[in-house]
Amino acid sequence: MANQNFDAFNRAGTVADQAAFDAGLRAHMIRVYNYMASGLALSGIVAFGLFSSSQLAALFFQLTADGRVVGLNLLGWVAILAPLGLLLLVSFRAARMSVGSVQAVYWAVTALMGVSLSLLLFTYTGASVARTFFVTAAAFGALSLYGYTTKRDLTAVGKFLFMGVVGLILASLVNMIWPSGTMSFIISAAGVLIFSGLIAYDTQKIKEQYSEAYGSDAAEKVAIFGALSLYLDFVNLFQFLMMFLGQRR
Repeated sequence: MANQNFDAFNRAGTVADQAAFDAGLRAHMIRVYNYMASGLALSGIVAFGLFSSSQLAALFFQLTADGRVVGLNLLGWVAILAPLGLLLLVSFRAARMSVGSVQAVYWAVTALMGVSLSLLLFTYTGASVARTFFVTAAAFGALSLYGYTTKRDLTAVGKFLFMGVVGLILASLVNMIWPSGTMSFIISAAGVLIFSGLIAYDTQKIKEQYSEAYGSDAAEKVAIFGALSLYLDFVNLFQFLMMFLGQRR
């Protein structure tokens, strides 16, 4: 009788612990998506602000009389390259950074990304930008849901996709030196596939990172880093889809 009571207590404790973990995971994912959505909103505000004000845009871009962008100013190059420097900083100092520092880097990256995203507004019609954004959002939702619910281990897929990103960067550099319409099309198609896969992979990785950080003080930092990964996946997928769905001005 005593053993039966002990077993029942253990089962009840396990069920309660699992329920607490599941509730914490749901709250964690909501926090990640909220951070990501806020980052996208900040990028959008910066991009629209630059597009709407020729005075602000002139700080970053070389503009023609009719408002077309023909090049970057020094500040524009700084704004476009700075996110890469901040991401490298975070990758090397993540463990030693406070939550406040990580948040500051996140908001800085998403604000600066708005500068480069504003180029899409100068290049494509507003209607096609809005349409492609909603297509990207729908694709992101489906792919992230798959990554969250699938029982398949996506680790091997993630390693393959990371190699794909490296290849994509190298191919883009070559295409900048020797431009080719065919190469641009291949790069765009590959980019859509790679970052679609990364959305699912990173969503699953965020779940695993929560499991590792469960019950510790690192959960908030994990949420911010997870949001940053998904934010970058979303933005890159959006930019590559714009090459297919965007209508030039």
